[in-house]
Amino acid sequence: QCVHVGAGRLRASKAATEVVLNVPETRVSPLENGLQVASEDSGLSTCTVGLWIDAGSRYENEKNNGTAHFLEHMAFKGTKKRSQLDLELEIENMGAHLNAYTSREQTVYYAKAFSKDLPRAVEILADIIQNSTLGEAEIERERGVILREMQEVETNLQEVVFDYLHATAYQKTALGRTILGPTENIKSINRNDLVEYITTHYKGPRMVLAAAGGVCHDELLDLAKCHFGNLPSAPEGGLPPLPPCSFTGSEIRIRDDKMPLAHLAIAVEAAGWADPDTIPLMVANTLIGNWDRSFGGGVNLSSKLAQIACHGNLCHSFQSFNTCYTDTGLWGLYMVCEPSTIQDMVHFVQREWMRLCTSVTENEVARAKNLLKTNMLLQLDGSTPICEDIGRQMLCYKRRIPIPELEARIDAIDAQTIRDICTKYIYDKHPAVAAVGPIEQLPEYSKICSGMYWHHE
Repeated sequence: QCVHVGAGRLRASKAATEVVLNVPETRVSPLENGLQVASEDSGLSTCTVGLWIDAGSRYENEKNNGTAHFLEHMAFKGTKKRSQLDLELEIENMGAHLNAYTSREQTVYYAKAFSKDLPRAVEILADIIQNSTLGEAEIERERGVILREMQEVETNLQEVVFDYLHATAYQKTALGRTILGPTENIKSINRNDLVEYITTHYKGPRMVLAAAGGVCHDELLDLAKCHFGNLPSAPEGGLPPLPPCSFTGSEIRIRDDKMPLAHLAIAVEAAGWADPDTIPLMVANTLIGNWDRSFGGGVNLSSKLAQIACHGNLCHSFQSFNTCYTDTGLWGLYMVCEPSTIQDMVHFVQREWMRLCTSVTENEVARAKNLLKTNMLLQLDGSTPICEDIGRQMLCYKRRIPIPELEARIDAIDAQTIRDICTKYIYDKHPAVAAVGPIEQLPEYSKICSGMYWHHE
């Protein structure tokens, strides 16, 4: 099998295997109940170990939206054999850190510790996942904490805009809902909802125990058998299916002229994690890049859009994004502008997108490919990002893609690939738009749609 770029798409890559980098291999072993154990041993004196669970807010319905996140809050509030105080003291005395987060498709619990404490870290993770007491008093206390967290999120305008963007792009589907859930749900979620969520979703086949840093894989596997071997495997009828989510080109505008700046995002539907188009879309995303006023800059900025934004004083900042889910994604741009420059900024963003579809050059693509590879490697600095990468990829791809293979897949992309893939996803598509603030100057939706298919010089 050779690298075959047919119709600008990369099917398979064996060329990568010839590039042997000085990277320890990722070892993967399944338990009988379907849980996957994956690790990379770099011989450090510290390690990160965590559980990646294929369950987030996407698996909720309108009534229980917010449960996955509520559950994550409850994990550290005491188990059958450790009170909250015991747990906190034990972690602190080990010099370890315990953390968790919930996304739309995943829930993650992880610990950073000295390598010698790996057995205790795994045992603690197993305890909080399987034996949390979920006490009524603690549930009531966390309600208040989550409602305060909600108020904090509302002051972060980027998060607000991204929640609106999901709400309009994936309206009437699970991806359109927020991770925290609506206020009324946070006030009404009860112990029963939490227990039901655990029994439905916390199954062996949906979990990965991932570790990186100083970890011996065989030791990790033994610990997993001991502490997670009793987790249920898939039920008779199989696991609950992934709720389908369809994209709708549409918009949400929240006009508030008292705000000093406009915050807006515009995105098209992109590809899911495992789709081969995702890698060219990542290169296209890197081509558009990001910029903010603190960069200064000018002629030496690699992104054409950054040069235009900088010289024309068109915005305070912008960043391109490529957000992937299992079977869909959002590819677009988030920007913060003065009220008077919105129209021009949107015009130049769309003109730049059209240029990706029609006339992007080999030089630009080569530069973006190098930048993407560098960024990928820089992100894998330290045991926590590596552990994160293993856990996420195991859930998304059922394997960890070796870095040489990723690099070979990026290398196989040329300007024609970018033009083809961008035409497929961007050209003449109806985008999702979310805008907050003094947005009187934001062009009408129909005008924005017409900017998706012609070159208005």
